[in-house]
Amino acid sequence: MNTNMHLINGNGVAYANGNHTNGNHVNGSNGHNGSNGHNGVATLTMTPPILTPARQSPQRYYDPNFVVTDEYRESLPDLQNGPASLIQGSPVAIQQVGIHNFRLPLRYASRTGEPLLLETSVTGTVSLEAHKKGINMSRVMRTFYEHKDDTFDLDLLEEILQDYRTSLGSLDAHLILRFNYPMVNESLRSGLFGYQYYQVALEARMDRFGAVRKFIHFDFVYSSTCPCSYELSQHAILERNVAAVPHSQRSVARVSVELNGFLWLEELHDLCLAALHTETQVMVKREDEQAFAELNAAYLKFVEDAVRLLHEQLDPEPRIKDFKVIASHQESLHSHDAISVLVKGVRGGFTPEVDPSVFATLIHR
Repeated sequence: MNTNMHLINGNGVAYANGNHTNGNHVNGSNGHNGSNGHNGVATLTMTPPILTPARQSPQRYYDPNFVVTDEYRESLPDLQNGPASLIQGSPVAIQQVGIHNFRLPLRYASRTGEPLLLETSVTGTVSLEAHKKGINMSRVMRTFYEHKDDTFDLDLLEEILQDYRTSLGSLDAHLILRFNYPMVNESLRSGLFGYQYYQVALEARMDRFGAVRKFIHFDFVYSSTCPCSYELSQHAILERNVAAVPHSQRSVARVSVELNGFLWLEELHDLCLAALHTETQVMVKREDEQAFAELNAAYLKFVEDAVRLLHEQLDPEPRIKDFKVIASHQESLHSHDAISVLVKGVRGGFTPEVDPSVFATLIHR
């Protein structure tokens, strides 16, 4: 044995030059050469050394010519689709898991017959069973992209949901498309035209039995003039000859509908306009501004009035199975908003509960 070689056995005892070191004992135990008094000859129990191969640092280099083969792809780790043993936390089912706000331009049909290409934000989710670690997130996007050249409507969403369930092996699937939908609006008196943009969401849900529910969420922005403030202003003018103006404010109604049949977004807009009348304007000259003041005086409304007026228009429409209206009057008098929620009252349909965060999304700028 080379006397310059140092080995460490499994118990951390080093041997060198025939002598051993054990704790604080050097060159034998109790002053003797070697151990146990055997004339300086140590009794060695040799444990094979643990040899660690030298590891080179990885190259800091991107190879643009590297080609992924099927064999290489199969060797890649895939923790997201791993076994149940990798689950962290409670091994319970998850109702929705997926991705939110992946964007792409999609084509939509319009009542004018001209298709519209609109930037769309997509939220796609599926359910996850208790024994599964996770889903392949990229499949949510890849499956959707297979339909990117189609013309989108609620019926197409049903087809995509079925694809989600098949490709991801899930029981339930959920899809929401959000976009700003343009309509050309005419000014009140000047004859000018301008584009008004409406925040729209198309939503479809498919349960584990294949039953599908489809919804349209449509934001209608209008002006609301307070009836009480109007009467008080008139009182000041008539009784004291003091100029006064009622307070009015930009307001938003989010109308959510579940359909029995096909309904154009333009038709849903027309129902909202027929109910509330005082939609905000795009192109305005002096005669339009005066007309808008007259329009607001003709259709004064509290927030309670707004949801009831919408109910009056939506309820008789046979193509609308169910609806929910959330109105927010963003007060110019108060430092808070006035809100109201009304549902049609269909069994198993919309409920009046509203997540508090929803009201923050009703502020349109």
